Amino acid sequence: MRRASPLVSRPVALAATLILLLTTGCSQVTGSESPDDITIAASLELQGSGTDLGVAYQRALQLKVDQLNASGSLDGRQIRLEIRDNRSDAAAATAQIAEFGDDPRISAIVTGFCSECLLAAVKTITDKKLPTVALAPASQVNNPVADRRYIFKLAPDVSNNAVALLAELSRLGVKTVGLLGGTDTYGRNGREVMTAEAKRFNIQVVADSSFATGESDLAAPTRAVATAKPEAVVIWALPGQANLASGGLKAAGYNGRVYYDGNAAGQLFLTGAANAADGANLVFTQTLAMDDVVATTPAKAARKQWFQDYTARYGTYQAPASFAADAVQIIVDAVQVAGSPTDRVAIRAALERTQTDGLSGLIRLTPDNHSGLTPQALVMLVARGGRWRLVG
Repeated sequence: MRRASPLVSRPVALAATLILLLTTGCSQVTGSESPDDITIAASLELQGSGTDLGVAYQRALQLKVDQLNASGSLDGRQIRLEIRDNRSDAAAATAQIAEFGDDPRISAIVTGFCSECLLAAVKTITDKKLPTVALAPASQVNNPVADRRYIFKLAPDVSNNAVALLAELSRLGVKTVGLLGGTDTYGRNGREVMTAEAKRFNIQVVADSSFATGESDLAAPTRAVATAKPEAVVIWALPGQANLASGGLKAAGYNGRVYYDGNAAGQLFLTGAANAADGANLVFTQTLAMDDVVATTPAKAARKQWFQDYTARYGTYQAPASFAADAVQIIVDAVQVAGSPTDRVAIRAALERTQTDGLSGLIRLTPDNHSGLTPQALVMLVARGGRWRLVG
């Protein structure tokens, strides 16, 4: 089959995405299958509250698979990608994961942002010995490790993000902070960890306000935080709600510092409602500000190339794309080490020894730690001039 250039036009890419969204599954490679092929399945939020992230992951998975299949580096193997839309529904995700587990061709799966979707499927994943790379951020996704032996996380970790944010606030001499976040597992987890860790940095949490996932009227919770007059506010929410919260704080007369957790990172360019983020800081990886990064190492050069390739294909860059691409890469590497695309026990063991400088940054997985993105991968960004930039 003749392979399309990775630098396809934006209309063609968008049309392809729409076709995918209207289907329940997608196979990346057509033609006859080989028993040596690597099949990666994905259960993503292509509808519901996490749609923007789900589409970003879907695009990244497809681009990375295309690149690896075209590279000739897989000893004659091809990667097959099967994507299902779980509609941000835990029951649907669990049913899909059960089907994937029953399909002996599938080497491993990738799951999206929805922490609840992953947590509902823990027993299914374990029972079916299905290696899983989760893009969900909550601490419970990969802990306790003894009960999550087949689950590995590649996402901004709640604990690492909280410590990075508090260290920056402490460096700036901030003594009081307000918290805003969702009532979902991730939002609650973030606010709880911030409250616990703040004591170590001699920072007092003077306000903690929440809102339901998908809620658009955030006037009451943002006003409650603004009224407490903290020196800084940290927002734990997906990009859309994070920007609404930032706008709500300004409307309530708050002029202090605003910080976003890494999972609030969305589009590179801050247009429309995202303009509310102007002046805010974000803890994330360098990938979202690659124009500010000098390619002084092969890893940094690879990240800049990924940024350019993704932007060329899809017309913009979406913050979480690198996590999905790294998920594909570590699964493929684990299959190569295992020697068989169907030996899930060996693939799991190989994943647990992953050490690589990925597109997102340094990734380390060990038997005691199934959260791969290291704290060293995190940097501080600032919203300036309609896009995210490296601080300093």
